[in-house]
Amino acid sequence: MKSWTWENRVSKSGMLGMENFTNLSLSAAGLAGGHGWIANMSTNERRLRVLVDMDGVIADFEGGFLKKYKEKFPNEPFISLEDRRGFWVSTQYGDMRSDLCEKAISIWESKNFFIDLEPLPGGVEAVKEMSEMENTDVFICTSPIKHYSYCPYEKYAWVEKHLGSEFLEQIILTRDKTIVTGDILIDDKPDILGVEPNPSWEHVLFTACHNKHLPPNLSQRRLQSWADDWRGVLQSKRQ
Repeated sequence: MKSWTWENRVSKSGMLGMENFTNLSLSAAGLAGGHGWIANMSTNERRLRVLVDMDGVIADFEGGFLKKYKEKFPNEPFISLEDRRGFWVSTQYGDMRSDLCEKAISIWESKNFFIDLEPLPGGVEAVKEMSEMENTDVFICTSPIKHYSYCPYEKYAWVEKHLGSEFLEQIILTRDKTIVTGDILIDDKPDILGVEPNPSWEHVLFTACHNKHLPPNLSQRRLQSWADDWRGVLQSKRQ
């Protein structure tokens, strides 16, 4: 079977050209104002806006990185997923040996890194189920890397591949998630900071190899995986 690539997608329809990409970004980013969110409040059940991170939550960033790192640098030391500590992969590799920091970064800056990421178990199914729930709006809220040659396009392509073209209008690309309005943000990054000191959303920490060793935080809820009770978390926000 011919493998799915970004080039295949573009050559078939050109669907994600710059004009469409820009329009989709602006459409999703416009949600930050929150006007539609408030106007659509149900008289019977509170309307919920759920923001779901991409890398490390529905896409296997850590597993994809390690696989490609070992392929590109077979003679270099690596950090197993069991030994990962801290959100920033490049920092831990740099602590092991200074030049490994840039080598790590080169992996996710390379072409096809993001589009090749495998879905994390249950993530795609959970997001699709959320999107079909009554009075629930779901958006993929993800931060592109600063070296953006491939990342933004491939994130859109990944969503289309795994969630369907209808989700292309439900993507928010931002370097600062604190300015986005929502009820819940499911994200594997332990500390999410930005210009807004008090974001509207509750940060539900999604367990990943790099954060599972953190001590329990009584003020922060956590999902151990998509097999955990994410439905209960959503329902609790409707009260």
